[in-house]
Amino acid sequence: MSTPDPAPAVPTTLAPNRLTSLDAYRGFVMLLMMGEVLRFCDVAGKLDEGGHGGLWAGLWAFLCRQQSHVDWVGCVLHDMIQPSFSFLVGVALPFSIAARAARGQGTVSMAGHAVLRAVLLTLLGVFLRSTHASQTNWTFEDTLSQIGLGYVFLFLLGLRPVRDQWIGLGVILVGYWAAFALWPLPGMDFDHGMVGVSAAWLKEHGHTGFAAHWQKNSNIAWAFDSWFLNLFSRAKPWLYNGGGYSTISFIPTLGTMVLGLIAGGVLRSERSGRDKLKWLATAGVVCLASGWALGALGICPVVKKIWTPSWVLFSGGWCCLLLAGFHALVDFHGWKRWAFPLVVVGTNSIAAYSIAHLWDGFIAKNLKTHLGQGFFGFAGAYEPFVFGATVLLVEWAILHWMWRRKIFLRL
Repeated sequence: MSTPDPAPAVPTTLAPNRLTSLDAYRGFVMLLMMGEVLRFCDVAGKLDEGGHGGLWAGLWAFLCRQQSHVDWVGCVLHDMIQPSFSFLVGVALPFSIAARAARGQGTVSMAGHAVLRAVLLTLLGVFLRSTHASQTNWTFEDTLSQIGLGYVFLFLLGLRPVRDQWIGLGVILVGYWAAFALWPLPGMDFDHGMVGVSAAWLKEHGHTGFAAHWQKNSNIAWAFDSWFLNLFSRAKPWLYNGGGYSTISFIPTLGTMVLGLIAGGVLRSERSGRDKLKWLATAGVVCLASGWALGALGICPVVKKIWTPSWVLFSGGWCCLLLAGFHALVDFHGWKRWAFPLVVVGTNSIAAYSIAHLWDGFIAKNLKTHLGQGFFGFAGAYEPFVFGATVLLVEWAILHWMWRRKIFLRL
C-alpha cells in the first residue's frame, strides 16, 4: 500500500518553467569564480611598481580587493561566490521538484536521486580540491562538497510546508551559534602558531572576549576536523586548515540553501511579479541588517570562512537582493538579450566549475605554446589581464559550444 507524498512547499499546479534570471545569476557567479584568471592583483602590482598613481591605479587596486577573500571578518565581492552558488541550489529546488513530479516521479524516486546527487557532489568536490598541490588528502571544504553534505536535508525540507522550512533555518542558525558559543575557549597556554595562526595575524584580525569563540583554528569546527579528518589515511596528521575552513560548515551552508529554498518557493508561488520582487527586496534588507547587527553587537562575528550564522544572514541578504535585481531585469521586464553570455555559463554551472578547476592551466599553456611565450607582452602592465581574458574567452567558447549542442553536465 503506497503512502501519499508529503505536501510540497509550493503549489504543484504551476508549470515548472525554468527562470532565465536564475541561470543569469548563476552565470554571473560562475564568471566571478572563473574570472580569477584575469589577475587584477598582478596588474595592480605592476602599476604600483611602475609608479602609476591616480584614479586609474586606484581602480585596479579596488578590483584586486574584490577578487581576494577577506582574511576573516567582513565581505568583498569574491566572498559572495560560494553563498550565491549555495543559495541558488536552494532556489532551484522547488522548480526541480515540480518538474520531476510533473513527469510522474514519486517521493521515493526523487529522494533516491537526491541521495545520489549528494554523494556525487561531495566526491566531485573532494576530487577537485585534491587537484591542488597543497591538498592531496581527503578534505571537504570545497563548495561542491559543502553543498553535497547538506543536500539530502535540503531536499527533505523542500517537501515540507514553508513554515517547516523557516523552523529548520532557525534551528540551524541558533544551534550552530550555540555550539560555538558553548565550546570552551582555549587556555592561556594554547599555541596558536601550531595551528597556523601567527601573532601578527591575531593582532590584526583576532577576536577577544566573547567573540573569541569564533577565533581561527581554535573553535569547535577546528576541533571536529582534528578528529574527523585524521580518520582518513594521511601522509601526516591533519593539524589545521590554512584558511580556517572546516567540514561542518556544511551545516550553516545548509542554512543558506534553505533561505534560497524559501525564496524559490516565493518565485514559484501565485504572487504577482511585483509582490515577488517586494518579498525578495524586503527579505534581503532584513537579513543583511540582521547579520550586520549580530556582528556589530559582538554576538556573532560575520565570518565567511567558518560560515557563522551572522554570515548566513548577511550574505543571504545580498543573495536575495541580487536575485531580486536579476529577476526584475530578466523575468519581470523581459530584458533577456543582455544576459545571454551569463545564461550560457549558468545553464552549465557544473561544467563551468570543473573547467575552471581543471583546464585553466592547460588552456594557458597551449596559448603560450601556439602564440608564443611573449605574445601578450604588447599589453605591458596589463599583460596578466589580457592573457587571463583570453583564457576566459576560450573557456566561455567551450561552454557556448556545449550550449548550442545542448550538452549539459548534470548531477
